[in-house]
Amino acid sequence: MFCRLIVAVVLATVATTMSPLAQAQATTAPAKAAPAKGGDDAHRKDDIRKHRQMARAHEEAAQCLEGGEKESVCHERLRAACQGVAVGRYCGMRHAH
Repeated sequence: MFCRLIVAVVLATVATTMSPLAQAQATTAPAKAAPAKGGDDAHRKDDIRKHRQMARAHEEAAQCLEGGEKESVCHERLRAACQGVAVGRYCGMRHAH
């Protein structure tokens, strides 16, 4: 429960402190990844994709809660969006390897 509160506060703070232009750039501009050093490039790309999917799912959950939906509804949507990508009931940012 405490972790969910922390996540909600952080997301709300970031959303209210960023300008609309910065928010748009943060959600649309993909980050440039440094080339992998001795790692498997395909694994790295898959890892990046999973992190972005989890981040989108968490942002959608925050918007769901901000929109006044019941917490149980938002959590169910979060679980569905993260199925097969993340761990735990609330789409943990530690993804499965």
